[in-house]
Amino acid sequence: MRKSYRFLAASLIASLFSVVVFAQTTITLTGTVRNSSSKEVVPAVSVVVKGTGLGTYTNSNGEFSIKVVKLPVTLVFSSINYDNYEVTVNDASTPISVDFKSNTTMGTEVVVAATRTPTRIMESPVTIERMGPSTLHSLAAPNYYEAIANLKGVDMHTASLTFRTVTTRGFISSGNTKLNQLVDGMDNQAPGLNFAVGSVIGPSELDLDNVELLAGASSALYGSGGMNGTLLINSKNPFKYQGLSVNIKQGIMHVDNRQRSAAPYYNWDFRWAKAFSDKFAFKIAFSFIKGADWQAEDYRDKQQIGILSKVVGGNRSNDPAFNGVNIYGDETAANMGQLAQLIRDGINAGAGGALIPAANAYYSAIGNPLYPTTAQNNAFVAMFPGSAQPTVGFFLPFYLGLKNGYFPEAANVSRTGYEEKYLVDYNATNFKFNGGLHYKITPNIEASWNTYLGTGTTVYTGADRYSLRNLKIAQHKLEFKGKSWLLRGYTTQENAGDSYNASALGSFLNEAWKPSLSTANLSGSWFPQYIYAFSEGRRTAGSAISDIQLHQAARSAADVGRLLPGTSAFDAAANQIKSTPIKKGGALFLDRSDLWAAEGQLNLSDVLDFTDKLEVITGVQWKQWVMNSQGTIFADTLGNIKINEVGAYAQLRKRLFHDGLILTAAGRYDKQTNFEGHFTPRFTATIKVAKDNNIRLSYQTAYRFPTNQDQYISLVTGAGTLIGCLPQFQDYYKLSTTLPGYTAESVLKYRQTANSAVLVKAVFNPVKPETVNSYEIGYRGIIQKKLLVDGYLYYSKYKDFLATIGVAQTKTGNVQELLSPLTTTNVSYKQNADVTVSAVGWGIGAEYQFIRGFNFYGNVYYDELQNVPAGFVSFFNAPKYRWNLGLRNDNVYHNIGFNVVVKWQDNNFYEGTFVSGTLPYFTWVDAQVTYRPAHSKSTWRIGGSNIGNSYYRTGYGSPAVGGVYYVSYGYNIF
Repeated sequence: MRKSYRFLAASLIASLFSVVVFAQTTITLTGTVRNSSSKEVVPAVSVVVKGTGLGTYTNSNGEFSIKVVKLPVTLVFSSINYDNYEVTVNDASTPISVDFKSNTTMGTEVVVAATRTPTRIMESPVTIERMGPSTLHSLAAPNYYEAIANLKGVDMHTASLTFRTVTTRGFISSGNTKLNQLVDGMDNQAPGLNFAVGSVIGPSELDLDNVELLAGASSALYGSGGMNGTLLINSKNPFKYQGLSVNIKQGIMHVDNRQRSAAPYYNWDFRWAKAFSDKFAFKIAFSFIKGADWQAEDYRDKQQIGILSKVVGGNRSNDPAFNGVNIYGDETAANMGQLAQLIRDGINAGAGGALIPAANAYYSAIGNPLYPTTAQNNAFVAMFPGSAQPTVGFFLPFYLGLKNGYFPEAANVSRTGYEEKYLVDYNATNFKFNGGLHYKITPNIEASWNTYLGTGTTVYTGADRYSLRNLKIAQHKLEFKGKSWLLRGYTTQENAGDSYNASALGSFLNEAWKPSLSTANLSGSWFPQYIYAFSEGRRTAGSAISDIQLHQAARSAADVGRLLPGTSAFDAAANQIKSTPIKKGGALFLDRSDLWAAEGQLNLSDVLDFTDKLEVITGVQWKQWVMNSQGTIFADTLGNIKINEVGAYAQLRKRLFHDGLILTAAGRYDKQTNFEGHFTPRFTATIKVAKDNNIRLSYQTAYRFPTNQDQYISLVTGAGTLIGCLPQFQDYYKLSTTLPGYTAESVLKYRQTANSAVLVKAVFNPVKPETVNSYEIGYRGIIQKKLLVDGYLYYSKYKDFLATIGVAQTKTGNVQELLSPLTTTNVSYKQNADVTVSAVGWGIGAEYQFIRGFNFYGNVYYDELQNVPAGFVSFFNAPKYRWNLGLRNDNVYHNIGFNVVVKWQDNNFYEGTFVSGTLPYFTWVDAQVTYRPAHSKSTWRIGGSNIGNSYYRTGYGSPAVGGVYYVSYGYNIF
């Protein structure tokens, strides 16, 4: 305790001394830093007065200015990819000129994500990937977020032009909840959607400093969600990176007119930052992206019940129950025979039970003809009073169809759907703004306020396809940061804008035009009209026409007057549905959920007078989600739902045997509103086998609380009903009482056999957090100063694996309703697997510095999931094998450079709630050529993503992605 008091007193005295020193007369030192070989100015160079905390950075012109109290002083100049340089200044009258020598030595990067403190990447105790300024300046991709897919062990799901999801160690899906994404320390997930919305919000391209990616379990330091990794995106500090920067990128998409006509692609970036003296600095930056999105146009047939689905043969011409992958509204289906029986019996009951006996007697009397004539039918109708004759006439086709076997036994019929391109807004846009005010209270204490705004239109693939129109997210952060501590508070504000469920839109368009089945208006309902036309077609044509021809005729009859895309009636109905909340029969979902968070971290080593061989870090975090969907997504019709989460962590790092062995031990405890507290430890060892050659060993654990959606969702979609995994939802939806759910597998058997004995009731178990224990060995080393190699091998065990389970529920309690999709409610929710699921994988990457500045680089990696129980959707959708191979030279001839990357992935069975099936392997190439005119701040680029324009998909339901080609001009990019 006395040591703590001495530390606080010393800190206070030091702060007061700093104020006194700065109040004295100062001497201003100025100068310029240039590259020793090219003589180009070098911006963002750190300039520090040796032995003090005083420092500054060179601006975009390589110039610096720093105030000192007395001379002589020694200035230390440092920057990544340059040798440190020291100069002693005795005279302030002459500007200082520094020739900075380039340093291409490998492994000099410093990372923070691995231990929450600056660490040489060569000494990282866990697998980590990094993209620093030198990498970001020569990307072979349209933007940095796409380039993350080139890193070792990384997979990316592309749901649209501006919605991409990063993951590691498998579990690929659109909107990954098993990987944390932090932007400048802030949780970047949308509070209501519960996953990071790609790069819709965050720093602009020009304001990006670096990207760090932890592969694998990382909850010990970063909390819930770090099951398979943590991505840290860090923006530029305005004190370090100053000046005006602009980058204008113009491109073209759909050059082959395969999906749509050739269309322009825009990507504009702007940044301005300035430091006023050494005290105050600000920055503003924005980014604008616009393009004609790729269209999801998989029109193959799928068989689906709830979340269980597979691609099958067939199309609308030969399958009456056709359910297209990217066609919506055709999910509504019924069995003709079963529905005909319900309609027949309903009409008969409405007539006092007299119609069926009368019809039996009449047709028996005339010999029970298989195909009665119209005259015979008219004679029967004439037996009833005039007011009853329309009802009797409508009754007969259902009666005769059942009596004479007109309906095939497995005659399932689906409604005619709408292709996605008529329902989704493909005008992809993304506008981002971020700005900050930074103030140095003392040379070592910096206060800052930063705001990040993002808005746009994109498409997301989940259980359905969602058109996220005019989505808006804002983040605001106040932070105080010292040499060994930080305090930050931030909030995330989400507004779904005009977003809607495209699958629901297709279904509700059909219902708005003509109901599928209305007991109040049977003759005006689609399915009764279809069955009526089919039965009458068989009666009048006999056996001279096939069932398929009858189906086509029946569909044409039922679809007369159908709303057609491009008409004013279609547009008016679609706009009405898109603006009506889901709970009220529309497709709109309202979401204005918020996240409030606070965090503090302290390096105790200074406080407790530890030596520099022992480092102790502690931290605490608090989060509160305020769910507000007005009942359109969550069960929050009675008011906002609040979920609190608190956590604390500590890490000890000890250096032994002259840094030959570095041991770390970390642990974290978290507690959330609906779940018990959870502790996650991590133990690592870094063993130095030679200079810049280290072996790393780690045991890491991670966990994931069920997401807010997993807990509280209450959403009716085109495919069924999604409900929360908390016990109260079982009661609310009567699954635990009068309307039990039956397993999807058993319902499929029931529909095939009509034997109710095969039905199996689903058993609900209280849900708990999912956990993983991961064991890993890795190596990172530099061989002969030219070859950098990094590899890993891991084995992970998942316990209480959270997976989506689908059940079928009757509407009234009569199990016969399960025979027809039209009278069945498909319900899905999260459950824990009762077996341990294991994953194994490995990866190796290398970079070789060849002659004349050529760099070869590449990686290959493998992941596999084992022991997944039947019926669970794991979302482990990674191909077993993937590789990336690249060649780069930043100045191959007269300031002309290039970068090219070839990427390949194997076939993989993609499993999801949208649809499951095998995706084919693909190869694609990204390339870029750069020209930087000498003694100029200009940068010209020409490049392309997927330059072979070979369309590929990374997930079912999502579009096949083609090429993007662009040219760009950048000013003052650093």
